[in-house]
Amino acid sequence: MAGRGRAPKKVVGLLLAGLTGLAGLTGLVGCGGSVGTDAASAEVRQVLDRRAAAVRDGSEKAFVATAPPGSVAAGERAGARTEFRNLRAVPLTDWSYRVTGLHRSGDRATADAELRYRIDGYDRAPVVTPRTLSLVRAGGRWYVRGDQPAGDASRQLWEQGAVVAVRGEHSLVLGVGQSRGTLRGYASLADRAVPAVRQAWGEKWPGQVVVLVPESLEGMAELLGAPASGYRGIAAVTTGEAGGSGKAPADRIIVNPDAYGVLGSFGRQVVLTHETTHVATRASTSAATPLWLSEGYADWVGYLGTGRTAPQVAPELTRAVLDGRVPHALPKDGDFGFGGDAGKLARAYESGWLACRMIAERWGEVRLGEFYRAVGAHGKRAGAVETGLREVLDTSPEEFTALWQTYLRERLV
Repeated sequence: MAGRGRAPKKVVGLLLAGLTGLAGLTGLVGCGGSVGTDAASAEVRQVLDRRAAAVRDGSEKAFVATAPPGSVAAGERAGARTEFRNLRAVPLTDWSYRVTGLHRSGDRATADAELRYRIDGYDRAPVVTPRTLSLVRAGGRWYVRGDQPAGDASRQLWEQGAVVAVRGEHSLVLGVGQSRGTLRGYASLADRAVPAVRQAWGEKWPGQVVVLVPESLEGMAELLGAPASGYRGIAAVTTGEAGGSGKAPADRIIVNPDAYGVLGSFGRQVVLTHETTHVATRASTSAATPLWLSEGYADWVGYLGTGRTAPQVAPELTRAVLDGRVPHALPKDGDFGFGGDAGKLARAYESGWLACRMIAERWGEVRLGEFYRAVGAHGKRAGAVETGLREVLDTSPEEFTALWQTYLRERLV
């Protein structure tokens, strides 16, 4: 089960419910922006250019040299050294700063900037994240004292500690506070997920994933720029741009190691396959796509070929149907909120999965994929599902709902 937001940055996640019972089971680009024409602005650009070049060149000495000199600033230079070492395992192809504002008071200044970076072999466009840099002038030169996320922007993985990188056949796993062996395990699961998703989805996509594994739930929340309480019990989420044009940063699958750790091998594979499905279907997912379809389809791929029965995968919905509480309608987007009733959330995911499973069984797996693409291609929510049902499945919303309700009674009893 997973949830997806409607902001430009999409987040989708997979919950533990329904799995715990199966536990066995980122060229050279200089600083830019309109920040004035005085000497200070030009000098700040220059020091940030040097800092960016040091990252791209892998020069710890040049990076540390952008921090203030002297014994008084020894701590800041030590911090710069740690920051560089935390980052150096990340396979970067680009790193640059674009200054958007400069606020100076004597020998101190604060720069607003956009950090742009790309992971080599994965990002087709740079990740852009707002940063706030504090600077000080000493000996006639400007130096960087600190580099922090701006406002409520999310932190980057290397800000949480030294990054360890593991490459799989179809994956890149970046972790903090995790052993290399543990990260190899994630890579192995992701490498099995990619072919499975490719076989089910069929449409051309990059066929590779980036997995971020922080040390804890709190680390996951920092990467998402959200409160940890909203992701407790969420095994993993996927971030990316909906309706991806093919010129966007690669989606990131972000793992919650606290929740992921309680799953058995079966559950872990389902989670990674589900999240990989979101990566594959991103270009065909739009504001027109309801969550029951995007999450249900990801679950359908995740469980495809596992041999698990409907009651095993959908225990909450099974209980409801046995109690005579067959849903009157497919779940709304609001039913997929992470911070609400866990049982209601589980039933929403299970409902979407069973709707997609029914389409695959009644109309065929190819038609299920065609229906997904047709709904996403509609552009706007109003009429998207109705048009897809009519043009692809030759049915109406009313008939589809009735068929789905009958399917629940037949499969969950």
